[in-house]
Amino acid sequence: MADGGAEFPLVEPGLWVERTSTRTFPAGLPALFLDRDGTINIDTDYPSDPAEIVLRPQMLPAIEAANRAGIPVVIVTNQSGIARGYFGWDAFAAVNQRVLDLLAEGNAVVDIVLACGYHEKGTGPLAVADHPMRKPNPGMLIEAARLLGLDLKRSLIVGDKSADMEAGRRAGLTRGWLVDGQGSTIDGLAVSPLRDAHDVDGLLAAIRSL
Repeated sequence: MADGGAEFPLVEPGLWVERTSTRTFPAGLPALFLDRDGTINIDTDYPSDPAEIVLRPQMLPAIEAANRAGIPVVIVTNQSGIARGYFGWDAFAAVNQRVLDLLAEGNAVVDIVLACGYHEKGTGPLAVADHPMRKPNPGMLIEAARLLGLDLKRSLIVGDKSADMEAGRRAGLTRGWLVDGQGSTIDGLAVSPLRDAHDVDGLLAAIRSL
């Protein structure tokens, strides 16, 4: 890795897996899966500058609700900008830490972060088409479930792209929320919109019922 991959929690050249809290969980819990850019923070188009990170406030109460309920919070994020050479894992690390720090200021804790840097338009070992870890494939969710002993079927996913919902469906989830999207059903995955305070209330109720 050109940017010192040995310094980062890379389990392979294009897969970042970082435990970001010290909380421990019994096996069999559901999780709250979250996309990052466009879901937790405003998407600035391949964000690589920590100073530009601004949170979307609607996710703070959702993460807090999961924390209070003892539900693991998992970020699963595609980062094709790394494969494309727009920035390296060092920039990703800085941006991701800024996201986590801003969430912590709002008393919201993420437990584990998985990021996929593979993309078919990448270079070198990151040039992989349809990598199993890249959403809409479910690899990151399945890996998080393996590491934390999660119950995927009872888990929830929130994202801003159809690929997020499809990854949830392929992982066996039954409920998802699409930021600024429309409600739908995708082969057993019930997708709810996440646009306004009423929608956020519905997400909070779902988290509290887990």
